[in-house]
Amino acid sequence: LSPLGLTILAFPSNQFGKQEPGQKHEILPALKYVRPGNGFVPNFMLFEKGDVNGQNEQPVFAFLKSACPPVGDSFGSVPGRLFWDPLKLNDIKWNFEKFLVGPDGKPVMRWHPTAQVSQVRAFLTNYLRNLSQRKQ
Repeated sequence: LSPLGLTILAFPSNQFGKQEPGQKHEILPALKYVRPGNGFVPNFMLFEKGDVNGQNEQPVFAFLKSACPPVGDSFGSVPGRLFWDPLKLNDIKWNFEKFLVGPDGKPVMRWHPTAQVSQVRAFLTNYLRNLSQRKQ
């Protein structure tokens, strides 16, 4: 994706069902050998684990969430699986919620964690096409 001008950044968090309990040195080996396993090595930047919601959320997520509307009006049926306080409508709903930030540093789009890859790909294709046309 780099030739297209895109960089993917991943931010592990343990706030959703406690699905990322590993310490810093355990996350990459867990990806490679456990989930998804089969020798998987990410081809994107993986940051240190941290909070994406609540009192200790990382500043980048406060910025992204303030710039994009919420992706839904509820958290669904997840009692006892959300680990932060207070819950806010604009919070990240679950693992794999996605944000697109433009080359100017401004957030462009936000996708629900269940968004289909084809939906995200179609948006990105159109967005990149429009960006390149503006540069010409």
